[in-house]
Amino acid sequence: MKEYRVGIVGFGFIGRVHAYGHLNLPLFYDPAPCRTRIVAICTSRQETADRGREQVGAQFATTDYREITENPDIDIVHICTPNHAHKDQLLSAIRHNKHIYCDKPLVCNPQEAEEVERALPGYRGIAQMTFQSRFFPATIRAKQLIEEGFLGQVLEFRSAYLHSGSADPEAPLRWKLAASSGGGVIADLGSHVLDLVHYLLGDLRDLSAITHIAYGDRPSPTDPHARVPVDAEDSVRMLVRTQGGAVGTVEASKLATGTEDELRLEIHGSLGALRFNSMDPHHLEAYDARVADQPIGGRRGWTRIDTGQRYPKPAGFPGPKLVIGWMRVHLACLANFLTCVATGMPASPSLAQGVYVQKLIECARTSAQRRAWVQVR
Repeated sequence: MKEYRVGIVGFGFIGRVHAYGHLNLPLFYDPAPCRTRIVAICTSRQETADRGREQVGAQFATTDYREITENPDIDIVHICTPNHAHKDQLLSAIRHNKHIYCDKPLVCNPQEAEEVERALPGYRGIAQMTFQSRFFPATIRAKQLIEEGFLGQVLEFRSAYLHSGSADPEAPLRWKLAASSGGGVIADLGSHVLDLVHYLLGDLRDLSAITHIAYGDRPSPTDPHARVPVDAEDSVRMLVRTQGGAVGTVEASKLATGTEDELRLEIHGSLGALRFNSMDPHHLEAYDARVADQPIGGRRGWTRIDTGQRYPKPAGFPGPKLVIGWMRVHLACLANFLTCVATGMPASPSLAQGVYVQKLIECARTSAQRRAWVQVR
């Protein structure tokens, strides 16, 4: 089995999540999609790069991403940096035909997305976005049921991704809360839920959005005694229409006190309904309106499907009946990418999907600014 050499650009929280996948995938998939070895870590400071290299046993550490994206000895590039740094790193990796695993969102704005899109026709590598919410067994099963016609005509839906960290006015203004870094909740959490809605229900037709900034300023991340203005949204609510005619809501918030990492989804159709909550990841709930409701309710009602960790082989560890977690979903997302790398098959969600979600992000921002419906083009 070929061994693919991996370089990770950015080694904060999400970089470590990606590294965890490579280090542990052989325990969860037997056989693993392919053999990989992390050989390089890049961060903005040499001391953090060196620390990352030590943690994963990489060969070298650097502060120059081009030592990874342009290195002929590296096969796979992970892009785990803040959003504003993605474009140049992506374009470099694309030019050198590296296999690319890119964290969301693709880039900062539609202009950057267009630059990436123009580079894709000549690209010969395999690339995938880290939209890991597609890879819960529950959302995989939901996709299967929708394609089988379980819902009938999809009529409406409700979706939300909720956090609570920004409800505290003393939370520092880190890069995910700063527009200059491509931050804001639309890009951070909204990208995930927009991708999931698109994955399950198809293209969106138009949307109307409203955003909210809870506090005008926050403590500086470098000087807790100084306060800096907030210029990126803490929450967004969208009304959305799909090309198929369904109407629904998409919500993303970091102001939802009492939530932690809560992705909610309900889809209602003419024949049935589905719902999922990431805080109960073991189950997909399904309602079949074709089941008799007599006598006294018959057998009609919500069924909790034990999707658990029932991934198809070669996934087998730790077992189908055990409660699934957020890290396991990331492993499944990475396994999908590496399977495509090893077999030469196109990966999904692709960089083109990243471009599409970037357009949806911009539609939401434009709608909120104009206070008007915006057509998705």
